[in-house]
Amino acid sequence: MFTGKKILITGGTGSLGTALTKRLLNLGADTIRILSRNESKQIVMESEVGTDRIRYLIGDVRDLPRLEKALEGIDIVFHAAALKHVPVIEYNPFEAIKTNVLGTQNLIDACLKENVETVIGISTDKAVSPLNTYGATKLLMEKLLTSTHNYLDTSRYRTKFLALRYGNVLGSSGSVLPKFIKQIKAKEKITITDPNMTRFSMTMDEALDFILESASIGRGSEVFIPKLEAYSVNDLKNALFELLGNTGEKIISLRPGEKMHEAFINFDEIRYAWEYKNKYVLFNSSKKEEEIKKEYPTIKRIDISEEYSSDMVEKISSEKLKDIIVKSGFLENKQ
Repeated sequence: MFTGKKILITGGTGSLGTALTKRLLNLGADTIRILSRNESKQIVMESEVGTDRIRYLIGDVRDLPRLEKALEGIDIVFHAAALKHVPVIEYNPFEAIKTNVLGTQNLIDACLKENVETVIGISTDKAVSPLNTYGATKLLMEKLLTSTHNYLDTSRYRTKFLALRYGNVLGSSGSVLPKFIKQIKAKEKITITDPNMTRFSMTMDEALDFILESASIGRGSEVFIPKLEAYSVNDLKNALFELLGNTGEKIISLRPGEKMHEAFINFDEIRYAWEYKNKYVLFNSSKKEEEIKKEYPTIKRIDISEEYSSDMVEKISSEKLKDIIVKSGFLENKQ
């Protein structure tokens, strides 16, 4: 699907965008355009991923004319641009609306105008029963993408829109793993909001596999969700203490808008949820069952009766968690 394709990644200078770019280059993408408003991160990424198959474009999804220019000749879009730091967004909610919601509508309009083949929106667990403004804007992003097919004239437009809902990537930029490691190496107590807090376990390679597989099989209007194990903050703390030594812990309060557990499917979404291979899929409520089964012949109804949450699924073993931490490379990095 990706060989010879021209691809745009919005917000592509983050840890996900950088890893995705490397994977797509290996899969034979013809050209990858990175659209972001952070020139410093673009310079850093260019030094790390140096190839004439990448184009670095300064721009913002709030700027429709810039988006249209960036999308000229593009086949596939990975939409990762977003304001995403929960406390910052709680204090500046409308700025998140401008980027995460209005920016997504700009992208939809520009992709239809440029006749893009496929658009993949990167969503989050925080879109499920949103407690904070960030989650609410991401839920709207999902709805905008998946509802576009309600009014799309398929005889005129070929663009497929879908969304991918997953949680924190263990070890990614801004995640708790590098922060804990830095504190331990500095002989400081690690700061824990709540040891009973749980998160789904997903490595960067697993995230990339999920993104690319979903992009390949999506027909349009779906929200894809991975099947994952989970861990508690206490599990992560103990694994790191075994690997690096025990420096103690300090309990701090939850951040504004922060959840105790990640949820990928809430109770009310179960009626629209299906299971397909190693994924769960949510379809637009207007999509008929016979149409779903025609597009996905082996699909079946989801086999859960309560929300799909990180406190309800199988927990990852201590040894496997330590192995993931070691392979992340953060233990060797100078902090």
